[in-house]
Amino acid sequence: MVRSIVESPPVKLDLKKDRGLTVEWADGTTSYYSIVYLRRMSPSADVKQLREEMVRNPLTILPSSAGSTGPLVATGAELVGNYAIKILFSDGHQTGIYSWDYLRRIDPDAPDAQAAPEGAGG
Repeated sequence: MVRSIVESPPVKLDLKKDRGLTVEWADGTTSYYSIVYLRRMSPSADVKQLREEMVRNPLTILPSSAGSTGPLVATGAELVGNYAIKILFSDGHQTGIYSWDYLRRIDPDAPDAQAAPEGAGG
C-alpha cells in the first residue's frame, strides 16, 4: 500500500528525549521512532549521502560523534511551520527537518516503510 501525501499535521507529538518520538496521526494511527532511528534516518543532505554510501560500500567508516559522550539523546525539538519538526541531537546534529510526510514514509512499523528513502534532502 502506498500512502498519499499527509495533508494535516499530527494530532499529538510526544518526544521523550532519551527514548523516542511518538506521533498520533489524524487517521487514528500511532507511530513510534527511537532517537537512534531518527538520527540514522535524518533527511539532512549529509546523512542522506552517508546512507547512500553505506548502500554502495557496507564497510563505510561512520563519522565519530561530534564531542558527544554517553548515549545519543534528543536535546530539543521545534516545529517548522505546519509541516515538520526539527530535532536537535546530543551529537551536535541539528540540520534534519522531518516533514509529516517523511515521518509517515519512514515509520518503522509500517509495512511499506522505506529503509533508505530517496529524495530525502533537507
